[in-house]
Amino acid sequence: MKKISVFFFLMAVSAFKAQTISGTIISKNENQPVPYVKIGVEKKTTGTISDGKGKFSIDLSGLDPQQKVKIAVPGYEVYEETVQDFKMHNLQKIFLIEKTKNIKAIAIKPKKLVDKNWGVNTKTKNVLYSVNPAVHQNNFLGETALAFNAKKRSKIKNINLNIAHFTSTEPVLMRYSIYSEKGGFPDKNILDEEITVQLTEDMIKDGTYTLDVNDRDIWINGKFFVGIQFLKAFNGNIKISAALLKTGFIREFYGDWKKMTIAAPAINIDVKMDKNGKETKDDNGFADDDVPQGWIADNSNNIQEADQSIYGKNESAGKYMKLKDTDLYYEVYGEGEPLVLLHGNSGSIKDYYQQIPVLSKQYKVIAVDTRGQGKSKDISKRDFSYQLFADDIKALLDHLKLDKINIVGWSDGGNTGLEFALKYPDHLNKLVAIGANAFPEGVENKLIEHFTSQMTQLNQLGSAETINERRLLKIMITEPNISKADLNTIKSPVLIIAGDRDVIKQDHTEFISKEIPNAEMKIYKDTTHMVPFEKPDQLNADILNFLGKK
Repeated sequence: MKKISVFFFLMAVSAFKAQTISGTIISKNENQPVPYVKIGVEKKTTGTISDGKGKFSIDLSGLDPQQKVKIAVPGYEVYEETVQDFKMHNLQKIFLIEKTKNIKAIAIKPKKLVDKNWGVNTKTKNVLYSVNPAVHQNNFLGETALAFNAKKRSKIKNINLNIAHFTSTEPVLMRYSIYSEKGGFPDKNILDEEITVQLTEDMIKDGTYTLDVNDRDIWINGKFFVGIQFLKAFNGNIKISAALLKTGFIREFYGDWKKMTIAAPAINIDVKMDKNGKETKDDNGFADDDVPQGWIADNSNNIQEADQSIYGKNESAGKYMKLKDTDLYYEVYGEGEPLVLLHGNSGSIKDYYQQIPVLSKQYKVIAVDTRGQGKSKDISKRDFSYQLFADDIKALLDHLKLDKINIVGWSDGGNTGLEFALKYPDHLNKLVAIGANAFPEGVENKLIEHFTSQMTQLNQLGSAETINERRLLKIMITEPNISKADLNTIKSPVLIIAGDRDVIKQDHTEFISKEIPNAEMKIYKDTTHMVPFEKPDQLNADILNFLGKK
């Protein structure tokens, strides 16, 4: 590999005092500008990116003269020089020599390779990474990454990014990087050439932008990271879906990488893996050593199966009930005693895809999309509340001419069930509350901190298009507010269920069960907050057994 050659045409010595340094990055081999090069200070968040013609300006005011200025772009050797020396080269060209590529032939029979998909597949529109140059002018150019672990040598075919919202009046310039691992963090970029794309809305299909890198021959083995970075300001904003309680990594320019243990960007990759590789207990390729207390499991398969199921979009079973400010969508299955299913925050009917077929054999299952979620429309501007959701269920009950119902509620749905039990006790037979809480402090602190931080970002946007997201976040931060005395008044039989790795604190689950006079409690082993996904058979059996008791 050739050593780097960087040549500067020096100006007068007076330029030494300049604090804002400008220049142009040029490829020595081709004598052409090198666009979108990162110029920054090592271990600092100070930096800039050259424009499409290789031109840049960087403010080096107040920096230690002995700190290193770093210039890097895939395909070229990294250049480093002290701030003191770099200031002497203002308004000149910087010539970079390309790396020498040593391409080795790879001979692997196609039959030895199998298709795999690794990473975060969520397409949530509630937990998001927001990229908005207008709001975050100083740090929107930061880089985010996700960790992977290839147990056997594999080739990356596609890099997928799930995008919940895209608004821009121009193409959005992005760069992809693949990093090696050192000490649990991204280290060196292993790509021989840059991967830069100009993203437009029509390139996003079904909420996913898929970048085909099959012809680039990117082979990986062991731990590595896939990173994305926005290279240029744009007029608009992008929201990338994120998975709660998985670890993401972020940095600004050449600052240190930092872990974001509360959420990870929805980056996933399609790979060809050597099928002769040793199978491991965790073969999904996702490397996460910092999942807090094991709160989360990979439910991407459940999410995909729910999306592919008929539930939540079954025209033959679905209807709307019109209220003053909402059209409430619901689906009805089976015959018998009425059983209402209520999903969690930002969920929908489809989340019960493993429960509806079983429960509807013995009950008249009424699965509801809570207002402002799923297919239920809401045109009001008022805050959401669990009492409001309970009022909606009472209105649906009246609409269907039902006197008493059973309720199975998961997460927010369980909270709504508790509020219904308090407000409409004469119309509730039995309640099953899964992963419910009586007040916000019952939720793990880190999760509330994440919601609060995201709420701050959404409030800064102040856009009409984010009102639903703000309302859904706010309800989790501020509600419910059910007291011990309130719980004492619930007369209906109640079954409280939670996972032993739930985001609802176990002592809080025990508190709810203890304070409700006719409550039973079940804690599922090796289970997170996603009980209906992870333990469907056990849950279905417990629901049927509980509802069937005299």
